[in-house]
Amino acid sequence: MDIVIIDLKGKSDVADYMVVATGQSGRQVSTMADRLSLIIKEHGILGAVPEGRGQADWVLLDATDIIVHLFRQEVREFYNLEKMWNADLPDGPKPGAPKPARV
Repeated sequence: MDIVIIDLKGKSDVADYMVVATGQSGRQVSTMADRLSLIIKEHGILGAVPEGRGQADWVLLDATDIIVHLFRQEVREFYNLEKMWNADLPDGPKPGAPKPARV
């Protein structure tokens, strides 16, 4: 899932945080969006309707102070939102990088 949380405070008036995560297929991205939408609604935040579910390459949920981007792997690598927002990522493999094989 390669989940990254980006602190947008002081960088954007749109939201305080951006969450970026990856699904392995369009179906998984769509399911993640549906489930997350329900969880957000259960916490009293209304209007976080998944946008982009048709293709499910990139689905966005706007939960007021938190914006969630759910991508298929190839699409996430192409748009590279983490780099665009200069996210302070921990050292080590970057999102989308192949995982080391276990021997």
